[in-house]
Amino acid sequence: MKQLDDKIRRLGNPVALKKDAFLFNAEDRADGFYYLMSGEVRVFRMDEQGREVEVVRIGPGDFLGEAIVFISTTFPSYAQAVRDSQLLFFAKKEFFRKLDNEPSMAKFFLTLLAKKCIVLNRRIESLELQTVRQRLIRYLVSSCKGTQQCLVELPMRKGELAKLLGTISETLSRNLKQLQTEGLISVEGNTIRILNCHTLKEELGK
Repeated sequence: MKQLDDKIRRLGNPVALKKDAFLFNAEDRADGFYYLMSGEVRVFRMDEQGREVEVVRIGPGDFLGEAIVFISTTFPSYAQAVRDSQLLFFAKKEFFRKLDNEPSMAKFFLTLLAKKCIVLNRRIESLELQTVRQRLIRYLVSSCKGTQQCLVELPMRKGELAKLLGTISETLSRNLKQLQTEGLISVEGNTIRILNCHTLKEELGK
């Protein structure tokens, strides 16, 4: 977990969130932002057909909603606990008062926001420019350290993986089956064996 500066930590109020509970919904008032101490939270939107499109997953040491409080009064997305989670909540008004008197805190959050913009831009580029097959392959090879066979234990259900990849379960299953047919992977439950990681990396141009 990334260490949180004590001056910033003291401004936070603890929040406990049970698995599957919502931290906030789209259009809820953005009266502050969060820091995740333990657990996991997923952030997603709903498309016009009512399907979920996962934007990002937040792990311990990550902030959530910090960019929104600077530019909007409401959250544009939903945030839901993937597992029991412990967070710190930072009230917007109190935090802004502190920024006026603490230049070091302002510098910290400018750096944080810049890094977050880079990550989100890459995520948007992936969703817009890559096919589901390419997104799936990228996810798999990111878990493979060698060039030949690797075992990937999915940390989530396949339905959740589909949302993370910006697709639906049926499309994910179709792509997994196609990769199996081509002899590139084998699937047993939540375990995926990559039979030739080098070939998959070549498909991504690596």
